[in-house]
Amino acid sequence: MTFRIFIISAVLACLTAVSGASAEPYPSTYNPLPSGRVLIVNATILTGTGARLENGSLLISDGRIQQLSTGAVAIEADDVQIIDAEGRWVTPGLIDVHSHLGVYASPSVKAHSDGNEATSPVTAQVWAEHSVWPQDPGFHRARAGGVTALQILPGSANLVGGRGVTLKNVPSISYQAMKFPSAPHGLKMACGENPKRVYGERKQTPSTRMGNVAGYRAQWIEAQKYIQDWEEYEAKKDNKKNDRNGSTNKIPVRDLRLETLSAVLKGEILVHMHCYRADEMLTILDMADEFGYTVSAFHHGVEAYKIADELAENNVCGALWADWWGFKAEAYDGIQENIALVDRPEGSCAIVHSDSGEGIQRLNQEAAKAMTRGKRAGLEIQPEHAIRWITANPAKSMGILDQTGTLEPGKMADVVIWNGNPFSVYAKADQVFVDGALLYDRNDPERQPVSDFELGQQLGAAQ
Repeated sequence: MTFRIFIISAVLACLTAVSGASAEPYPSTYNPLPSGRVLIVNATILTGTGARLENGSLLISDGRIQQLSTGAVAIEADDVQIIDAEGRWVTPGLIDVHSHLGVYASPSVKAHSDGNEATSPVTAQVWAEHSVWPQDPGFHRARAGGVTALQILPGSANLVGGRGVTLKNVPSISYQAMKFPSAPHGLKMACGENPKRVYGERKQTPSTRMGNVAGYRAQWIEAQKYIQDWEEYEAKKDNKKNDRNGSTNKIPVRDLRLETLSAVLKGEILVHMHCYRADEMLTILDMADEFGYTVSAFHHGVEAYKIADELAENNVCGALWADWWGFKAEAYDGIQENIALVDRPEGSCAIVHSDSGEGIQRLNQEAAKAMTRGKRAGLEIQPEHAIRWITANPAKSMGILDQTGTLEPGKMADVVIWNGNPFSVYAKADQVFVDGALLYDRNDPERQPVSDFELGQQLGAAQ
């Protein structure tokens, strides 16, 4: 398939899917690209479930994992493409839980700065997807690094920055055609220095950490009242006896900010919280208890190692960097063993995230850094376990683990073939499959797509 046919197929898939749009606002129109049957043999396979298969075989059919085993697979080969992966490794597609691709797109110019709606401390009404630019070349660079899914979040200027969106990392002309089917929204929130600095410099509230917490609590109280108002309206609407005294049942005014916050309290939207310090994370957990919601993941969390037990007990993931620290006061007490220490034997959920258009291209090597530091601290972490930091665990925190993040029969065939151990400094993704379709091949220029933006630049330069 030539590059032109590849792109045309992607566009046609987008247009075909549009016809199936649902009543959901801005619905996913994602439609997997056509794919055949592929059998990968002789590979070292890390399943993402904690298993490691030597001399493993993986069968992909109709965009799904069909069979996984050690040794040969008995199958008729006439309709199957066989890939001999001897000496190579196979993993689930990598997942980045914290990305700003598309909302802080490349090239980094003011026209592409669409991640922070820094006009109010609470902007729960905004959706990051409405800023996503699908032509961002960063999506293709990330795919070349093995990333098949990612969560795009607003920035961290506000206490509540707005909804995030989970995308399949596929070429597209619209963000709707990248939206991961049925993935829940995430709500980006931020504690600590960022919101108090942004608004404190404007002589607004919050300007302190206590102002931050007061701001969150006021919003949750409003959301509780919003839920109550709608419940009362619905109850009266269904009970005509309430009209005996001539009273009217006035429909509540729709509020997009409170719709989002109410959905969090109902468990329909997952909270992803930018937070660095251990004491602040514990405060946020108390606040979640106060208002009856859960935190899916603390992001950045350079002091997460101090409260690793509490995170595990509360089933909260730590989405962390391998070695970023000290670039501001609240990040000063970070250590490079952070991820390894948060990764408790039971109940823990450690994640390596990027928060970077460059770091997303080498999530596997960021995880390798954390493995190395853990080993120096006396924690022996095997590849079959560490792969979960960049596959299964982010999928869990994003509410998509039932569909992707591990190599198991029936799941989406989001698969990466590496030239060797993915935790080596020499590791490169050879081939990347999304729902069984080969979207990147390191040895085939026609499987190394560029964005429409890049094509325009190339054509313009050639004239």
